[in-house]
Amino acid sequence: MVYNVIGLMSGSSLDGLDIAFVELSEVRGQWGYVIHAAECLPYGAQWVQDLKTAVGLPAREYQLLHTAYGHYIGREVKEFIRRHHLEHRVHFIASHGHTTFHIPEQKMTAQLGDGAAIAAETGLPVISDLRSMDVALGGQGAPIVPIGEKLLFHGYDYWLNLGGIANLSAKTGDVYHAFDVCPANRVLDALVSALGKNYDENGALAAGGVADAKLLDALNAQEYYAQPFPKSLANDFGTGVILPLIGTYTLSVQGKLRTYVEHIAQQVAAAVKAVSGENTPEKKLLVTGGGAFNHFLIKTVKSQLEPLGITVVVPDEQTVAYKEALVMALIGALRWRQQPNALSSVTGASRDSINGALYLGEG
Repeated sequence: MVYNVIGLMSGSSLDGLDIAFVELSEVRGQWGYVIHAAECLPYGAQWVQDLKTAVGLPAREYQLLHTAYGHYIGREVKEFIRRHHLEHRVHFIASHGHTTFHIPEQKMTAQLGDGAAIAAETGLPVISDLRSMDVALGGQGAPIVPIGEKLLFHGYDYWLNLGGIANLSAKTGDVYHAFDVCPANRVLDALVSALGKNYDENGALAAGGVADAKLLDALNAQEYYAQPFPKSLANDFGTGVILPLIGTYTLSVQGKLRTYVEHIAQQVAAAVKAVSGENTPEKKLLVTGGGAFNHFLIKTVKSQLEPLGITVVVPDEQTVAYKEALVMALIGALRWRQQPNALSSVTGASRDSINGALYLGEG
């Protein structure tokens, strides 16, 4: 079976809307993929502001934003199809949306981006709302990417995504575990914005800073890090807890960046130990997400993991940048086939589940 799918992802770093046109193939239970076209469409300043402040809106305004953002996504997908000459080639769209409220302990998660609006704009079937069934079954609803790592990315023992939030997946025997590790790019990008930059290119600014031991201890002492997995973080943990904590220390921006890079690396190492124990010889870890382009961050992560016997692998740029959009496409294809697309061993739900609401577009 072959599925031509557009996968959509908007991450907590707010760098833009990731769009990937993917050919997924399944032969006797073995999945393969080809990314034929992919782009990250940067958000304008107004969309950044609207998405960043959505959780503070009154209910009516929030719902209006949900609808407006869905129509925006739909228009962007139509333009993407036109640019890449994909007319009549797309079977359906799988849209993650942009996470706002994520309160799994109360069985609730919410992503902006109305699937009906996307379907209305494009005339294509749309699968959206990709976490809610898992959360309704008592799961964290996150991470949801491990189903893609299980089916598409073989040959690794660990998978690390360095996006707005860092999350780790691990395979123990035949069981997959995954959880959010710590805020990542969302905090680094916010820190460097004080210098008028969108991000720290190659981690050059962090590399020139000096880590502060007291701040590092305070960061590592956060209660979340001591919690057992499965567990997940809301987007506002980085902006509402971590950034204010960093702000209480009188340090240069470079010093803050350097300290936070070290914090990410130490928490990744702690996460690996939590899921696998102290000694993990001859294991391989695949790194994707925007943070994989941060050379200094990768160097620092390697320095923490190599003593544990773990080889860190950074794949080709397209996989680094669009892995999440690719996996959203796969999650959509599994929903289309009415097969489970969320792993209870990862999320803590009472069972594996089929997630996604389907809007048919043109009838």
